[in-house]
Amino acid sequence: MIKRIGDIIMLQLSDVDSNVYIMGDTVIDSGTGFNFTRMYSLLKMLKMPLDKFKLVINTHGHFDHVGGNGYFTEAKVAIHEKDAAILEKGDMAKSKADFFDGKLKPRKVDQKLKDGQKLKIGKREFEVIHAPGHTPGCICLYCKKEKLLISGDVVFADGVGNTDGPGGSEAEMDKSLERISKLAVEKILPGHGDPVLKGGSKVIKNILTPEA
Repeated sequence: MIKRIGDIIMLQLSDVDSNVYIMGDTVIDSGTGFNFTRMYSLLKMLKMPLDKFKLVINTHGHFDHVGGNGYFTEAKVAIHEKDAAILEKGDMAKSKADFFDGKLKPRKVDQKLKDGQKLKIGKREFEVIHAPGHTPGCICLYCKKEKLLISGDVVFADGVGNTDGPGGSEAEMDKSLERISKLAVEKILPGHGDPVLKGGSKVIKNILTPEA
């Protein structure tokens, strides 16, 4: 399925793949890689060949977000420094690849992201927000100008990412949620499920402190 959020393209390949976001020549998360034919056909409809993309940014190292990285043959890969070793070692357990009956092949990380780093993605500037809890290297990407948060598996429209996997921490997730609750957010583009197109800050605060 193709969804358009302004000029941002969102691909939903299956129930288990992460959402794939496209801005200019950058891809944010790449799915499991199991649905290559589906991805290829959607990109063909959009007249976007795989070799046009120059960068894949992974919001964290889980297989359902990184498994398709290799399909973008000309793209460099960026991930937070605390999850980089998952890709570089092809760590099956920490990537949860075995949960998806997949295999994560070791690959080079071209850019190890840090908290507070600024990234130009398409026409927008984003800040890297380190938000551990789901994994040690989870990130959100925040565009202050547009009050836009690409949240990975930190926060969804109706909840938060689980903290019981390898490297997960409920305490760290609570701290991450407190931090992003202080941002002015209108739109949330999550790692799974439907986007929040208005009132993002209220959604985050209600997840933190549910209304009675």
